[in-house]
Amino acid sequence: MNCGAQILLLAAALLCALLAADSAVVERTFHIRNLTVSPLCERRVITAVNGKLPGPTIRAREGDTLLVHVVNHSPYNITIHWHGVLQKQSGWADGPSMITQCPIRPGGSYDYRFNVSGQEGTLWWHAHASFLRATVHGALIIRPRNHSFPFRKPYRQVPILLGEWWNADMVDVEKQAFLTGDGTDNISDAFTINGKPGHLYTRCKNRMYKLEVVAGKIYLLRIINSAVNCELFFKIAGHTFTVVAVDASYTKPYGTDVVVIAPGQTVDALIVTDSPSSRYYMAARPYFGSLNGPPSFDNTTATAIMRYKDADDAPPLMPRMPALNDTSTAHRFYTNLTGLRRPGEPAVPLEVEEHMFVTVGLGVLACDPAQVACNGSRGTLGAGMNNVSFRFPTSMSLLEAHFSGFHEAEYQSDFPDHPPAMFDFTNNSLNTDPRLNPLLHTQRGTKVKKVKYNATVEMVLQNTAIIGIDNHPLHLHGFNFFVLAQGFGNYNATTARSRYNLVDPQVRNTIAVPAGGWAVIRFVANNPGVWIMHCHLEQHVPLGLATVFVVEDGTTPDSVLPPPPPDFPAC
Repeated sequence: MNCGAQILLLAAALLCALLAADSAVVERTFHIRNLTVSPLCERRVITAVNGKLPGPTIRAREGDTLLVHVVNHSPYNITIHWHGVLQKQSGWADGPSMITQCPIRPGGSYDYRFNVSGQEGTLWWHAHASFLRATVHGALIIRPRNHSFPFRKPYRQVPILLGEWWNADMVDVEKQAFLTGDGTDNISDAFTINGKPGHLYTRCKNRMYKLEVVAGKIYLLRIINSAVNCELFFKIAGHTFTVVAVDASYTKPYGTDVVVIAPGQTVDALIVTDSPSSRYYMAARPYFGSLNGPPSFDNTTATAIMRYKDADDAPPLMPRMPALNDTSTAHRFYTNLTGLRRPGEPAVPLEVEEHMFVTVGLGVLACDPAQVACNGSRGTLGAGMNNVSFRFPTSMSLLEAHFSGFHEAEYQSDFPDHPPAMFDFTNNSLNTDPRLNPLLHTQRGTKVKKVKYNATVEMVLQNTAIIGIDNHPLHLHGFNFFVLAQGFGNYNATTARSRYNLVDPQVRNTIAVPAGGWAVIRFVANNPGVWIMHCHLEQHVPLGLATVFVVEDGTTPDSVLPPPPPDFPAC
């Protein structure tokens, strides 16, 4: 090695050391306990973090280590999932109950410790046990460390959490859906913006989030859909957005007057306060792609007020919202996003080792003995992927079973790469033609897909029309993925592959698979551990709309799953 090369290596090592020294440990404590609130002017008891709804925002910089002490004062088992954090070398901190950990029991605690190297943007955290994420959630914002944003510097950054509110107790809602076997939740009573429903809920007009802005400035809205069961349209009257990131991955700037966002997704959008000085409504209302007849879901609209400083108190201007089933607007938003490729970031892998074709949708299961109000002749509503309705383990988390070698007792490594039969997936006659009745039935199983370390996985995600057509937002833990293409009807390899974006696709951790359609994603399995992929419509998770990837260890120290921490919760 010549002298010049040695100097370059020394300089690089010094730079790495300086960057590492600049990182910090961001330490927070979450006290989870019951809290009395009244968003709709009726006193209700919820489970919340540090007495807040939404919970506290965590702010860090790329490369920091987060240490969050979670203390469970509530009467329920609890876990916290750090949605979108890759959890490299920290899979024990991912959070899904009975997948990577046993829950934190009432009176117990657990320290979540993980690093956010190589990530920046808007993520979030939420409960991953029962339906508690309806009120146990908050923003996780990761700022750049040694460079500026790849867009104009904003004057201010504002988290906007879109939520969903029930007057009923969420644990009771889930129990009732299970006992009857119909699998559907009570319809929510309101949507919220930063925890407040707004003026259109006439019983309680004074519960309103308000944002004061200065004219002529750029604001970065960090928008998070923390709703339980609904995709949402979001608009601000008199203003347009420039989308600059989704799911903490930068996009090429995309101008739009509406943001469409599925549960679990985040959108970073710039607005310029260049309209006349006045008051303007922010509004969020549901998008449901398969609406036939009157809506069978909460079709209300949440509002907040964006007020220019020194504006008078004239009535706010209301944006014109899309129709509840405006699929063309939703699809245009989702498909017009492209990734912002920056030097040093991974390109789309072109060689694929694992090809999977996975059907996603509802189905029928035999009643569980514990479903005391279930109609045995009709069966219970289920859901699944490739005809497998995922059954969560009860005695040991899957990650612990994998690490300790007890996997044969807890799961089976035979999740199918294809459905048991190929059929006209999106044809509604599936539900009316007696000859097709066998296609409605799915089967329970704790089946996982084993993948070698560093293998490239491509998944075709095909929605079905069984029971009903729905837009399923699928979230993959432990990875970001490239969205290569999406469309409607049945996936056709010949025509779809000609549309693959292999140059600058959007990068996400949650994909809204179109209602009655399909999407193709691709990712590199470079994170050893156990990672669940599930629908982020919360009512579909207990029905079984999930699967799990078990990624084997690699051959280097940084590609091997470390042992669990000493305070790892026991079942």
